[in-house]
Amino acid sequence: MHVYPFSAVVGSDDLALALTLCAVSPEIGGVLVRGEKGTAKSTMVRAQAALLPPVGEVEGCRFACDPRSVDPACPDGPHPTDAPVRRRPARLVELPVGATEDRVTGSLHLQKALSAGTAEYEPGLLALAHRGVLYVDEVNLLHDHLVDLLLDAAAMGRSTVERDGVSVTHAARFVLVGTMNPEEGELRPQLLDRFGLTVDVAAPRDPQLRAE
Repeated sequence: MHVYPFSAVVGSDDLALALTLCAVSPEIGGVLVRGEKGTAKSTMVRAQAALLPPVGEVEGCRFACDPRSVDPACPDGPHPTDAPVRRRPARLVELPVGATEDRVTGSLHLQKALSAGTAEYEPGLLALAHRGVLYVDEVNLLHDHLVDLLLDAAAMGRSTVERDGVSVTHAARFVLVGTMNPEEGELRPQLLDRFGLTVDVAAPRDPQLRAE
């Protein structure tokens, strides 16, 4: 997939700075981007994710365990100290506004449950976003129950799932990035407080800058 270059977007210096700061120091707590349509919000987020350094993880682990600090409660563990390591690009995981709870937190692997009669957990978007970026476009339109899931995972750094006799907990530490158009509604205060930075973006009014 072709990604528009991060440095090629003109007139969004504050947004570029905020995204870069969170990439360098995820402890800031993520970025909320507010602005009208056509201001390259999503373009900037996707372009910046393409610049993130590769992630090293235990090979075969579906939960992106860091080989330097393995999660002792990893559902795919325990991992041996000499487990092979692979490097991959950092993930940008997009959470659709209309996603189901099972898609976000994970669910029972239906194919294996039906064919082999075994109860196995299939990771969701929170597991995929671990050690990466979780991006929510139109975050102000996200359903309340998904907002609650995000808040719990962001606060605890873990996601716990109990489905059909399967109880699983896994690490879920990610940089949360949300974009929204204030004209379409405001954000819940609980989720607004979760973001470390908020940036308001607007289309440049200067004709020469706009053309560029």
